[in-house]
Amino acid sequence: MFVEPRFNNPSTTHTGWIEVVCGSMFSGKTEELIRRVTRALIAKQRVLIFKPSIDVRYDDKDVVSHNKNAVTSVPVNNAKEIYDHVSECDVVAIDEAQFFDNDLVEVCTELANNGLRVIVCGLDMDFMGQPFEPMPQLMSVAEFVTKLHAVCMKCGEPAQFSYRFDASGEQVVLGESDVYEARCRKCYCEGMKTQKEVK
Repeated sequence: MFVEPRFNNPSTTHTGWIEVVCGSMFSGKTEELIRRVTRALIAKQRVLIFKPSIDVRYDDKDVVSHNKNAVTSVPVNNAKEIYDHVSECDVVAIDEAQFFDNDLVEVCTELANNGLRVIVCGLDMDFMGQPFEPMPQLMSVAEFVTKLHAVCMKCGEPAQFSYRFDASGEQVVLGESDVYEARCRKCYCEGMKTQKEVK
């Protein structure tokens, strides 16, 4: 998908690219985003971090990991609001990408086409084990994809699923360990089967 840049960043002369960091709940995605952002800041690059305004679990503004590490961010209501802030920037980092609309793919592509490094972090699957848009599309257009794994909270094996105790059909339910567990495939399937039987 070719997206022509709509703005000009004359100070950016290098090639842009997209990095996607994905995985289940509690896999360290936000921690990895903060690590990459910190390295960019040490290199004296101009960095802006964005998060969806609906994510207020730890803080209204800051991006906060489960380990309570934090970086200041700009909360936005939709993907295209990001354009309003990136005229003088080298690196754009976006947390909880699965909570954005599908315009995020176009926005990230355009930013990269304009020479920016774009770091995107989010869940690759929802609680039903289905691809969580727009993450699959972002992964397909990214130069680099890192898939992180948590530890299964039932058996200790590598976990790639986000099991949710709440059996409601809503795709987006904000919560932490009170609502979600990281689980391996076997323990996830067992939990989903039990939920189905209870219904």
